Amino acid sequence: MIVDLHRFVGYSIPAGFLLLLLWSIFVLVRNREPGGGYWNLLAGLQVIVGIQFLVGATLFLSGHRPASNGPTWLHYVYGAFFPGLVLTVAHLRARKVAAPWLVFGVAAFLCFGLTFRALQTGLGID
Repeated sequence: MIVDLHRFVGYSIPAGFLLLLLWSIFVLVRNREPGGGYWNLLAGLQVIVGIQFLVGATLFLSGHRPASNGPTWLHYVYGAFFPGLVLTVAHLRARKVAAPWLVFGVAAFLCFGLTFRALQTGLGID
């Protein structure tokens, strides 16, 4: 059951970051500030990434490993460490700019790519 939860959330995280990226592009084209839904989506994604990390750590400690033909450590680095680092840097940089949503749009692009790759390595697509 926990493996299924990890898999479901593993699909939803890249989809969420893709949505945040597209929303950022839409806001840029409209040349307006994003509404509260944008920030709620970002906050929700950050919480879900944290929960996914805890669920993944639980699976790891219980002996489950991704079905990868390559190095399995990539799954962990792409799925938790790098997205966490990107979001931390985005928060630090966003405080210093007039349009913080642009910083998070770039972060969403990077996190989408990273978490999509984590999903691929977890599914054994190398």
